[in-house]
Amino acid sequence: MASRLVASRTAYASSGSYDPWHNLAVEEYLLNHVAENEIILYLWQNDHTVVIGKHQNAWKECACKELESEGGKLARRLSGGGAVYHDLGNLNFTFVMDRKLYDLERQLHVLMLAVRNLGIEAEFSGRNDLTVEGKKFSGNAFCFKSKSAYHHGTLLVDTDMNKLARYLRVSKEKIASKGVDVKSVKSRVVNLASLNPEITIEAVKQSVKESFAQVYGEYSREIRFDQDSEEFRRLYQKYASWEWRYGETPDFDISFRNRFDWGEIELCLSIEEGRIKKAVVYSDAMDCDLVEDLTESLQEIPFRKDVIMERVSGIDAEERKSFVQDLLRWLDTRDI
Repeated sequence: MASRLVASRTAYASSGSYDPWHNLAVEEYLLNHVAENEIILYLWQNDHTVVIGKHQNAWKECACKELESEGGKLARRLSGGGAVYHDLGNLNFTFVMDRKLYDLERQLHVLMLAVRNLGIEAEFSGRNDLTVEGKKFSGNAFCFKSKSAYHHGTLLVDTDMNKLARYLRVSKEKIASKGVDVKSVKSRVVNLASLNPEITIEAVKQSVKESFAQVYGEYSREIRFDQDSEEFRRLYQKYASWEWRYGETPDFDISFRNRFDWGEIELCLSIEEGRIKKAVVYSDAMDCDLVEDLTESLQEIPFRKDVIMERVSGIDAEERKSFVQDLLRWLDTRDI
């Protein structure tokens, strides 16, 4: 087994705000400023919020009108993956680190240890879930920059499941892939407090802090930063903006949609004089770079199957080979 790199610095950060735009701005600020050989544990909560993945279509994933008319907020994060509902019965965690310290197994061990210390045996399931007896209490997602990375997710403690089901729009294809009836979506998730009534947000927060220190060592520092700085204000404005949260929604001439084991893909194309003038890809895939490379590969090319498949097959990186092969097999069945 390869030896693990050891962090020379560990740090802790928390937010006293329940505003998702503020909290996501803090997260990106930490991603931009994590030190060499440092890993940071950041704990935070959002109230009455739906957070969607970087490349998701807001209107298809969230009952946006109902959410906002009832005082909620829509937020879009930097990572891939699917939509989640946050309220004060949910605790969010983020491991922010020097990229060379990224170790998913070790990071998950912190979470497993934290819930085990609260009397719950959990397992990592599927592509990004922590479950108890097949029911999900945590979804995880990831973001990678050239020199830094983060792994973040949710911990359902005492979330309002009725609101979770009310605001999230789960596609029939996704439900079918899970083998779950559309009328019983709530049965897929579980609150930790329903498994042990003594579990509270504060108890989970303390347990995660302790298990992090046990795995990575005692905290070197608690992070404080200037929320009035120009950089932080700029980040907040980005996360609060309509353009970031909802994005451009032009009229498309044609769209193709499919669900793979690794996520859902929807290709939306505007065609003019036999050429693709604009391509937008919506996806809950965890690999954001794959989605962005796919989008780029379809811009300004002839609307012909052979050309489209040639461009898709040109998406590089050995670790994406199976994804690209899935896309090519699917596209080959489409009437283009």
